[in-house]
Formats: sequence, C-alpha cells, structure tokens
Amino acid sequence: MELSDVHLDYPARGSGLLRRDRVHALVGADLALAPGETVGVVGESGCGKSTLAKVLVGIARPTAGTVSHRGRELWAMDPAERRAAIGTGVGMVFQDASTALNRRLSVHRLLRDPLDVHRRGTPAERDARVRELLGLVGLPRHVADALPGQLSGGQRQRVAIARALALEPALLVADEPTSALDVSVRAQILNLLLDLRARLGLAMVFVSHDIQTVRRMSDRVVTMYLGRIVEESPAERVSRHARHPYTRALFSATPGLLDPIEPIPLTGPLPSAVRPPSGCPFRTRCWKADGRCAESMPEFRDAAGETPGGHRFRCHHPVAAEETTHQLVAQATEAKERS
Repeated sequence: MELSDVHLDYPARGSGLLRRDRVHALVGADLALAPGETVGVVGESGCGKSTLAKVLVGIARPTAGTVSHRGRELWAMDPAERRAAIGTGVGMVFQDASTALNRRLSVHRLLRDPLDVHRRGTPAERDARVRELLGLVGLPRHVADALPGQLSGGQRQRVAIARALALEPALLVADEPTSALDVSVRAQILNLLLDLRARLGLAMVFVSHDIQTVRRMSDRVVTMYLGRIVEESPAERVSRHARHPYTRALFSATPGLLDPIEPIPLTGPLPSAVRPPSGCPFRTRCWKADGRCAESMPEFRDAAGETPGGHRFRCHHPVAAEETTHQLVAQATEAKERS
C-alpha cells in the first residue's frame, strides 16, 4: 500500500449553511508499506491515527491524494474490483471486538462469512478453513459454536484477528487492538500478533497509544500530529534519537524499567483541527518555535548519516542527534519560564 499526499476533511459538528467548518483529519499524508514490514503509528488522541487506518483499508475515501494498492490507485477501480482487492488483500482488527463482532452470529458463522462473500473454495473447504483459523489463533474447536457474548475479551479479540486473516491478506491493520483488554491478556494478544507476523509473513500497521508497545512491535515508527505525519524513524532509534521535538516529548512521557519518567514540558494551547495554526501546527506548544515556524510547514528531510528515507522528519529546528532527554527538559523548562 502507498499513500501519496492524502488529505481527508470531515464536516465539523455544528456546521450549517452559513458556517461550513471542516475537520482536517489528514493533511498531506505520505506513507509506503513494504511487504512483511510492520509500521507503528503513534500520537495523541485526535492526531489522525485511526483515520489513517481507515484510509488504508478503504473505509474512508480521501478528499484529495491517491491510495495505491499493489501499484493501482484504489479509488480509480470500479466498486466491485475495489471490494475484491481490499477484501482479500487487507484485513483489519478493530479496537473493541465486542462491538466489531455481530453478537447474534456464532464464531463459526463470523469466520466463514468472508469466505462465503468472496466464494473461496467449496463449503467443506470453508468449514476446514474455519477450523484452521481457530487453531491459528490458539482457540479450541468448541469455540466455533459459541456466541461472542459467551467469550472472554481476549477470546473475542482472537476471533477478530482470525476473521481478519480468513482470506490470507498480505496486510493487517490493527487499530488499538489491545486497549480494551487487561494487561495479562494484552501481552497474549501482542505475542500472538508477533507470532502470526513471523509465520505468515504479514505486513502490519499497528496503531496504538502505548508507545513502548509500538516500538516493540514495529520495524518503523510514524509520528502523527494534528493530521500530519511529522516523523518516520526506525523503531530502535525512535526513543533516544528522534529528531522532531514532538516525538521526543511523547517518548519522554512513557515509563521505563531502567530510567525514571522525565517528561518534556509542553506549553501553549492544544490547537484545533478545524482551525489549525499556520505553518507548523506544533509551534504553539514547542519550546523551539520562532517566526519561521509560523510562516511555513517544513518539508521532509533525511536525518544525517541515515539511509535516504530511512529516518526523516519535518521540523525547522530539529533536536540534535546527541541531545539527551535531560537536556531537552532543561531547554523546555527555561523557555516556559521566559514566557
């Protein structure tokens, strides 16, 4: 999958004939997914993570820009072809399996539905595939006769993952797949996803608020702010070597086993997606911002010493590669006191 300069606007709540405000959910998003790669997406609530996931699976149509699937523009296809391409090539795991699964259908029916819709194999082969899927996600066969309401939260999420894999997609999009689960169950689901990725060669997009989990699950981490992708970094470098101030602030606020939490303080108002600031949208909270940041949104540039495209960011005043979180906390605190 590849996104090129994708924009997506929604009518703002309360808009009318005389006031037609728009929510800028995605702004100029560019993202390419390689076969077998896992890309993590992080950012605060409302930054556009789930909207990006919906665009990738064809649920939301961009206002502008292109979405390409295996080299073909998705929204240039006729509807039947697009449904077949996305339905068989991309699977999605939603945040809350209790609402994503039809509570009136048995697990067998839920897992067989995609096979029936896309007419995969004979009826006997479809039933065999349902049994195979249950084994794949670690569920016993008798679960096939149960309704979703009779299962635990972890079991329901395993069913949701099995349904997403029913047609053997090349890409799995997981939107907050563990946020509604207990900590112990969350670890089981994450380990399951890692195992499935290795066994099936899946490409994955993993959306989550849990930044440390994203780093563990991913090959590459994408940081979003107010609908914009502001940094892409290799997962092993993102916590200590990210160049965008917002990415460093995000990771500074996450707990670690070895280091105490030392969050970088952000000042200023949280901007609106209806009326975003001019230039760089993060400038209203950034301790490095100046007049140049208000004039223009910086273009992507590659981090020095990195493979082109391997680590890139959009910032007029990036964090130096050698700067520590402690130094950044001191800078931000001093800027806050001056203001």
